[in-house]
Amino acid sequence: MFQTFEEASAFIQERSIMQVDLKFSDLWGRWHHVTVPVSRFNSKLMENGVGFDGSSVGFKSVSAGDMVMVPDLATGFLDPFWEVPTLSFICVTLEADSRQIFPYDPRNIAIRAEEFLKQTGIADSSIWGPEFEFYIFDGVSYQNTMNAASYRVESAEADWKSYELGSGYGIPLHGGYHAIPPLDRLYNLRSRISMYLEAMGVAVKYHHHEVGGPGQCEIETSLLPLLKAADASLLIKYITRMTAFDAGMTATFMPKPLYGEAGSGMHFHQHIWKNGVNLCYDPEGYGCISKLARHYIAGLLHHGGAVMAFTNPSTNSYRRLIPGYEAPISAIFSLANRSAAIRIPKYANRPDSARFEFRPPDATANPYLAMAAQLLAGIDGIRKEMDPTAMGLGPVDENIFSWSAEERAKIKSLPTSLEQAMDALEADHDFLLAGDVFNSDLIQRWIERKRGEEREVRNRPHPYEIELYYDL
Repeated sequence: MFQTFEEASAFIQERSIMQVDLKFSDLWGRWHHVTVPVSRFNSKLMENGVGFDGSSVGFKSVSAGDMVMVPDLATGFLDPFWEVPTLSFICVTLEADSRQIFPYDPRNIAIRAEEFLKQTGIADSSIWGPEFEFYIFDGVSYQNTMNAASYRVESAEADWKSYELGSGYGIPLHGGYHAIPPLDRLYNLRSRISMYLEAMGVAVKYHHHEVGGPGQCEIETSLLPLLKAADASLLIKYITRMTAFDAGMTATFMPKPLYGEAGSGMHFHQHIWKNGVNLCYDPEGYGCISKLARHYIAGLLHHGGAVMAFTNPSTNSYRRLIPGYEAPISAIFSLANRSAAIRIPKYANRPDSARFEFRPPDATANPYLAMAAQLLAGIDGIRKEMDPTAMGLGPVDENIFSWSAEERAKIKSLPTSLEQAMDALEADHDFLLAGDVFNSDLIQRWIERKRGEEREVRNRPHPYEIELYYDL
């Protein structure tokens, strides 16, 4: 939004801004914030930053937790949810003593990934288009105690509410795709979300009701450079949640909040450019994809298990990625196969649009780390000239669910559990260390945290187990 501090100061005066909100992402992908009066937003703050405790958000140890955050002026936006006029910024985090860039800050990792791409000479930019699927519910409640474990969600759109509400307009199971009002009760809410995003400089392509009957939605934005796309991802989650909250509702980006209903993914469209030319385009190539793009695809599929440790970093991620249900866990690429981990859109067949999408990810990912990991896998494939066809990674355009079990077994599968993803990352992470983008300590910290989450879920009795086994 701003190029200089003077521009930001002038905007503050013109709009009678009273508060400045500073946001940053922790390692796991949650935003945190601190707010300062507008009188404190000055050149001294830009130089010294605002101090915070890095140990409280997973960055540092308690004994050496001091850090500072400095606003990135280019990320400024008016926050529409504050009662007083508030200008918000996403921040860069620094070491408190040396003012050096903090290496574990996920946003800084994304910046280093972009810089490494340029250093290789392969390309000068990578362009990304995450797709955002989410559920909006009327309410949610849950509890996890020694003697109780339960959750419940409510949605006026759900067919289970049709008798109670008496409207006659319940959306049947899996029947929500492009539903129209009055079946689609969330169109005004999505429009408000889209208008907020447009006002903040995030261009929206469209929004619609998704397959999930009880409130599943999708908003798709225009493609953006890596850092801007990652910033926009957290902004979209914030705006969606806050807009729903203001309406007395609740939004979740969990990949599988409902049993037996459609899950929510976050497919990543991507391509790389140099000197204004899309390096992924070749009119003679399969799906109009270039040889260089095939190398990238091979790297992404080859390292797919380790990449999913960052793109699918929750136990709930794998409630969505269930083998046999058209889950995108087959390490192949294709023009149309829904089970393929990488899809080449048939409509993206021009010099400016040719690209591919990595389909396994979901929004429990920290977008900075998820995009950086995908990019590094692709770079590794290009540098090593990996050939996806020679590696048995496709293309496969047949319906593999019509194949015999023996034929399907020949296709490499990506992880189907968080434990498998962490095993893959532990065994294969050298490609992430290239260009000092990630480091071994961060990767080990990530593995320990995620193994702990998996263990905590695994160790708890499940409500369905009580039904299955209580009387045995």
